[in-house]
Amino acid sequence: MTPFDQKTANTIKRVPFVITDEERGLLPRFANRPPAAALPQESSGLTRRYPPYPERYTFEPSERWVRAVVGDVAVVDSRSQILVWEPRHKVPEYGFPVEHVRTDLLTPSEGVPEPGVFYRPRTTDVKWFDLHLGERHIPFAAWAWNEPGLEGYLGVNWFLGVLDGWYEEDQPVMTHPRDPHNRVDALPSSRHVAVKVNGRVIAETNDPVLVYETGLPTRYYFPIEAVDFSALTETEDWSECPYKGYSDRYWRSSEGEDLIAWSYSDPRPELSVIAGRIAFYNERVELLVDGESVN
Repeated sequence: MTPFDQKTANTIKRVPFVITDEERGLLPRFANRPPAAALPQESSGLTRRYPPYPERYTFEPSERWVRAVVGDVAVVDSRSQILVWEPRHKVPEYGFPVEHVRTDLLTPSEGVPEPGVFYRPRTTDVKWFDLHLGERHIPFAAWAWNEPGLEGYLGVNWFLGVLDGWYEEDQPVMTHPRDPHNRVDALPSSRHVAVKVNGRVIAETNDPVLVYETGLPTRYYFPIEAVDFSALTETEDWSECPYKGYSDRYWRSSEGEDLIAWSYSDPRPELSVIAGRIAFYNERVELLVDGESVN
């Protein structure tokens, strides 16, 4: 970034990044909220920015220092891997130069994984390898793509419980590589948000945190005291997200079997504002934002 000259800098009012709850309530707004606007019509010269996923493999260089470990041994150590997207797929995988993987620990796998066991790679046109380290035998730990141009690269399995840990620089990471074109913002808001199940209000607040994630619906996180837990039954489910961390609490509606809510007790530091808050699947409840349905 180019810094402002002193004359310009002296005329600029710097806005603090953190404001108090009282200040939030005093932020200016229109007396009457305008109606929602329709999207523009697409044409030969105008199209929506977020494109459909390409029909072929795509890649992008990555300069992050990436390591994978088994016990106290690094089995991947690379600073020049690539991100690989399979055709028609949103989530990338790392492709590591074969010299950056402990190929001396790999042997061809016997057979292939059962369908659905791993979420990547989606294609079945790969050659699998097992990893052997001391007494550890890890089946289907890595693969080679059968795609021209990727001959010198290996994919290594990120699925939970396969390897012992992944690191970008010195930061633990999980689930899958983060997409450099994917953004996650968590913004405190004073919008009025309510959740109904079968006509009953089970959550309501003027103090939500809105999470905007590229390619996904906006999620609304409620303060815990704004949720009627008599309408919910907690389960033993949990999940992980490379951007937000471990979601360690899930609930279903007391009137049904579908999971409808979740929470991150200890999210990644950059999403700490959602810690302990409750979010609902927009598509499984009736969600009202400033009185309007957003389902």
